Amino acid sequence: MAGPLVETKLYRPRIRQGLVARPRLDDRLRRKDGVGLTLVSAPAGFGKTTLVSSWPAERVAWVSLEESDQDPLTFWTYVLTALERAAPGVAEGALVVLQSSPTPIETILAGVLNELSVLPDDVDLVLDDYHLADSVEISRGMTYLLDHLPPQLHLLISTRADPALPLARLRARGELVEIRAADLRFTVDEVSSYLNGVTGLGLDATAIATLEERTEGWIAALGLAALSLQGRSDAAGFIDGFAGDDRYVVDYLVEEVLDRQPENVRRFLLETSAVDRLTGPLCDAVTGQPGGKAMLESLERQNLFVVPLDDHRRWYRYHHLFADVLRAHLLAERGDVAELHRRASRWYADSGDTVAAVRHAVAAGDLDRAADLVELAVPGLRRERQEATIRRWLDDLPDELVRRRPVLAIGFVGALMASNDFDGIEDRLDDVERQLAGPADALVVVDRGEVERLPGAIETYRAALALVAGDPAGTIEHAGLALQRAVDGDHLTTSAASALSGLASWAGGDLEAAHRGYSAAAQGLERIGHISDVLGCTITLADLEITRGRLRQAQTMFERALELAGHESPALRGTADMYVGLSRLAWERSDLDAAGDYLRRSENLGAKAELPQNPYRWRVAMARIREAEGDLDSALDLLDAALRVYVGDFSPDVRPIAAVRARLLVARGEVSAAEDWAQDLSVDDELSYLREYEHVTLARILLARHGDAVPLLERLRAATEAGGRIGTLIEVLVLQALATRDPAALERALTLAEPEGYVRVFIAEGQPLVALLATLHRRRPDWGYLRKVLEAARRPARVSKPAVEQDLVDPLSDREIDVLRLLASELDGPSIARELVVSLNTVRTHTKHIYTKLDVNNRRAAVRRAHQLGLLTR
Repeated sequence: MAGPLVETKLYRPRIRQGLVARPRLDDRLRRKDGVGLTLVSAPAGFGKTTLVSSWPAERVAWVSLEESDQDPLTFWTYVLTALERAAPGVAEGALVVLQSSPTPIETILAGVLNELSVLPDDVDLVLDDYHLADSVEISRGMTYLLDHLPPQLHLLISTRADPALPLARLRARGELVEIRAADLRFTVDEVSSYLNGVTGLGLDATAIATLEERTEGWIAALGLAALSLQGRSDAAGFIDGFAGDDRYVVDYLVEEVLDRQPENVRRFLLETSAVDRLTGPLCDAVTGQPGGKAMLESLERQNLFVVPLDDHRRWYRYHHLFADVLRAHLLAERGDVAELHRRASRWYADSGDTVAAVRHAVAAGDLDRAADLVELAVPGLRRERQEATIRRWLDDLPDELVRRRPVLAIGFVGALMASNDFDGIEDRLDDVERQLAGPADALVVVDRGEVERLPGAIETYRAALALVAGDPAGTIEHAGLALQRAVDGDHLTTSAASALSGLASWAGGDLEAAHRGYSAAAQGLERIGHISDVLGCTITLADLEITRGRLRQAQTMFERALELAGHESPALRGTADMYVGLSRLAWERSDLDAAGDYLRRSENLGAKAELPQNPYRWRVAMARIREAEGDLDSALDLLDAALRVYVGDFSPDVRPIAAVRARLLVARGEVSAAEDWAQDLSVDDELSYLREYEHVTLARILLARHGDAVPLLERLRAATEAGGRIGTLIEVLVLQALATRDPAALERALTLAEPEGYVRVFIAEGQPLVALLATLHRRRPDWGYLRKVLEAARRPARVSKPAVEQDLVDPLSDREIDVLRLLASELDGPSIARELVVSLNTVRTHTKHIYTKLDVNNRRAAVRRAHQLGLLTR
């Protein structure tokens, strides 16, 4: 997860009063037809940001970039957040995936681009000061973005240096507008408008022409000249002496400005140039003098190259060129600016901004202080799942310093493993163990209490490494050692070790041990307030209970988890997943209305309330409902969509979507396609819990082909019964009853199912099972549960209503339904237009109407809402 967002970086700078009108440039900015990228590239001081901020666009996603944004996770977090704020819904899910799992950026961007491609209105994405973030990793994603730009998205990059992007290709295609230094330079007329109109200097035509010639229209130099000319009686002499190249001119003018400032203002300008962003209290801390807020407001009034970053005049920055020169003079005069950075670091630390505090500590050369700050910040950042922030600090702190600090070293190990970066982890753990074996007083530690946690933490990470390596026995061994070595009260270590042990047991089919491990993990996480992680554990625990045939216990778990999550707004991450779990239980009892309602409640909470796996789980759950309603086409569409958004975790994939899909193919009569999926399975395979669902699916395929499924089903019955997997055993017994026409097997299945209220497992088998249920009912007419199941099985399937009959105030037209179906596909906007043989504008108009009628604001929400309402029934 990226570190905390700096909100001011997402603000479009306010347009200053008194700007010189530049219609020639405004016209070029407005050129968008067929243009994907507008590049404003020029050295410092040419007015790039001023020009771009006055860009005549209605919906702008703005990002002001910094050097720290070279980290891809940070860069894309800002870009996607800006897009989400400009067009709510287009990047909400992408942000969740970006910050939750190591997914290729191309995969994440594909979903965002599809959302943008059907927006009714345009979005303009501005990346200001792109040169500060440009890197090889960033360029890869940006190139993909440019290669797949939908017409709705226009990109504008402001930069001091041309980016490493396919500019030549875009130029050849006519998809690039370029505004460069030669274009940005003021003409003679613009120089006159600025110096005489805006600043009111009243210079004659000769003086204007001389300044234009000497500055070559360089805006920053003209601004500095205007400051120097204020109040001068010898303006002509000053202008006549004005000479030199750009760098010389700027240095000369800055010296003129600085020399004419009162000493307190001059000192303030130089010392505060050490920080990137300025606010009154920070300036007070850096300078050691009060009055920073008033000084900043005064500098803004004097137009002394300060740029406001918000609408409240709290945060500012210096014009980049001005800041560069101020820093050069600061170094020339003071040489050592470390103390200024130390003061800034202390202020940021006291303000709770650890990221900035560390940055200034590093700039001060005080790496020990930086390491202290990082070490203290790790527990909180880990709790907030901000491992990516921790990992970035690896580049700031030398290895030899980290090796002397075992607590810090373990913090970095955790961040690396959370990012699925396992290279060198074993060596790092060995280093920490060697340190712990030495004298205790030789350890460099900020919080001595954390040292006691290290032996348990080391074994926990070794357990995780074993799990990744496919060594469940090693996982259980190291997890056991972690539990032995954990100190009293270290619930994080015991919880992590218990969960890892549970995962290994789960993969091996030992559900009792898996349940114990996860229960202990959930209890420990709850004690330390990691509630989102508790919700994640609840999903696993409930799944284990369902497999063991305990639907009521699973229901209790989900309901208690919702109570634990409370009624926070926005909802706690993982809350949406609880409703998807409850939907599964309602489906098992054939309460399709409740199942659908739970999914609607899950969706309404939004992507921020989801764990990374919820998007695919939601679609699988909705596919079950559609299949139960007889809408097999929509069910298949949903399963295909689930495969596209699948995100795995350390949990064993005991119910693969591909196997669920194969079962649906059998129900559709497409047995050959299901057999293609089953090519790697055999009735003679050694059975394992990990592939049990797949082998039950194979038995269904054999039954559909009238093959001999009895031997396989008998082996599955024995295995599930021995393993206590009653939920699966009930299904196997039902299939045995169908294969052998034996009511006894069905009677046993009903006996096991009655206490928990199973219904769907029986009625899903259709008419072949109805006959068996009727035979059994004649033998046991007083069995109320049997009668209930038989009545449910005899009722016709509830078929989704045609779209025109849905409960919409304004029903969708047939053409809108056509567009909606294509929105549920992978096609982008132009492809949808080609498919329907209409213009892209027509698709956008239909999409706008669809969003309005469904009360949604993005493609993903429209498709999910359509599935809820049955609008995609064919």
